[in-house]
Amino acid sequence: MDPLRAHPSTAPYRREAGVTLIEVELTDTRQLFNTLDPAPFVEKDLDRDADTYIVDAAREIGARHAKRLVVHLPAAAVDTPDARALPQAVHAYFTYRANHTERQLRENLREGVISLAIGLAFLAVCLALRRIVTPLLWSEARATISEGLLIMGWVAMWRPIQMFLYDWWPIRRHLRLLREIARMPIEVRAR
Repeated sequence: MDPLRAHPSTAPYRREAGVTLIEVELTDTRQLFNTLDPAPFVEKDLDRDADTYIVDAAREIGARHAKRLVVHLPAAAVDTPDARALPQAVHAYFTYRANHTERQLRENLREGVISLAIGLAFLAVCLALRRIVTPLLWSEARATISEGLLIMGWVAMWRPIQMFLYDWWPIRRHLRLLREIARMPIEVRAR
């Protein structure tokens, strides 16, 4: 039996007073965290499976629904210092992940601007070469080289266009989800 698992009463998620519960059942608070991380308890990374479960559950429940993370522990473990610090540790972890994702988004947009500048410069060179070289060529090669330069110039714009039209918004949506989880109420309960 996996010690880090959804609470058995989830179907798929229980609700209490209009709040959807993301429930995790543990035998010890340390199960929620990466055991190889040497950081103090409140600064530890979450276990990869715990992170994935919480993020996937929050995404599945949706932004429009109020959520709460409920960690079920044995009664003897609920009053320990680690159990009391657990909400702070989980919030700190997801705040860190959100900040990291925000830096990644900024870096991707900065890379997009650089790619756009390079693509536009290359397109301009291709269009200039097309104007200059095409009249100098014999008729059989003129159309092929002219169209080739035009196509090469527009292909150079493919990546910047992809970055600005499609690549940034999934990262932005994930960032919003991480920020939501970082603010989500967390409750430790005895089972």
